[in-house]
Amino acid sequence: MSPPSSEPRVVEDIRGLVQLMSDGTVRRSADPASFPVVDADDTDGDGDGDDGSGVEWKDVTWEREHDLNARLYRPRHLGAANDARIPVVAYFHGGGAGGGFFCLGSGRWPGPHGWCLRLAAELPAVVLSFDYRLAPEHRLPAAQEDGEEAMAWLRAHAAHDPWLADAADFARVFVAGASAGGNIAHHVVARFGKTGLGPPVRIRGTVLLTPAMAGAARTRAEAAPPDPNAALTTDMIDRYARLFLPPGATRDLPAINLSGPEAPALGAVATPPLLVVAAERDVLRDRHAQYARRIKELWGKEVEYAELAGVGHGFSEADDPWTPRADELVRLVRRFVVAHMDAE
Repeated sequence: MSPPSSEPRVVEDIRGLVQLMSDGTVRRSADPASFPVVDADDTDGDGDGDDGSGVEWKDVTWEREHDLNARLYRPRHLGAANDARIPVVAYFHGGGAGGGFFCLGSGRWPGPHGWCLRLAAELPAVVLSFDYRLAPEHRLPAAQEDGEEAMAWLRAHAAHDPWLADAADFARVFVAGASAGGNIAHHVVARFGKTGLGPPVRIRGTVLLTPAMAGAARTRAEAAPPDPNAALTTDMIDRYARLFLPPGATRDLPAINLSGPEAPALGAVATPPLLVVAAERDVLRDRHAQYARRIKELWGKEVEYAELAGVGHGFSEADDPWTPRADELVRLVRRFVVAHMDAE
C-alpha cells in the first residue's frame, strides 16, 4: 500500500482562479487570460489603441509595500480657465462577474476600466480608481483599511501632482465603488465624513453600486431558491465569506454587515449624501434596501435609493459599460453628482 499523499489539497475554490490549500497557502491563476487587464498604453481599453473616449489616463503605484496600483483618468479637453476644474471620483472596483467579494478584481480589468472611462467623460470628472489588498491572503478589514489609506494618498497628492491639480477640484470629491468597492466606499465615509480628511479635500457624496454585504440572518432573497442565471448566489457568498472573514468572525462582522447588530452607529458622523443603487436580479437586493432604510431612518442620513430592473449584482462592471442599462446608471450618477457637488 502506498503511503498517503502529503500534497496539500484544495479547501476552497473560486472558479479555479483562487484556491485556498489545506496547508494555508493560496494559489492564484498564473494564466493572463484568467485575469485580463487593459494595459497602460491602450488609450481606450478596447485593445486597438483608438482614442475614442476623450479621456486620458495613467497608472501609478499608490502603495509600494503591497504593490497596489491606481489608475487615474481625466478628460482630455478641460479648457484653460481655473474654473474649468471638475469634481473628483475616488473609485474602488468590484470583483467582476460573480461578485468576487474581496477575493478578485483590479481596476485594470476591462469592466471597471470601461466604467471609469464613462464616468470621467460623461460626468465629467477626474477619476482615481484604487486597487486594494485581496483575500484570502489579506482578510478583512485589510480592504477597508486600504480604502482609508487610499484617501490619505489622494489628499497628499492633491496639491502637488500637476496631472491631478490642473484638472481636479478636490473640494468636490465623491467616493464610489461597486460590490466590494461599494462596501469600501461606505467605510471611507463612515471614517472621514465630509471633512475628516482635511483641506483641500471635501467629500460631497457617496455612490454605492450593489455594495458587498452579508449577515448571519438570511434575507428573503437570500433564503429563496437560487436563480440559475444569477451572477451571485447565497452559496457563493458563503464561500467568499470563508475566505475573507478573519478567524472566528461571523457574517455580522461590521466590515461586511454594514448596518447589522454589531455595526457602529453613524448618527454622530457628518456623512455626505448617499446614493445606493440596487439591482432587481441581485440576491443582495433586500439587504441593500434594508441598509438604505436603516441609514436614513435610524441615523438620519440623506439617502437616495434606486433599484434598476433586469440586471444583477455588479452589473456596472460585469456587463458591457455601454449598454442602455449602463446609460441609465450614468445618468443617475451624474444627476446625483451635479445635485451635490456644491451643496454645503
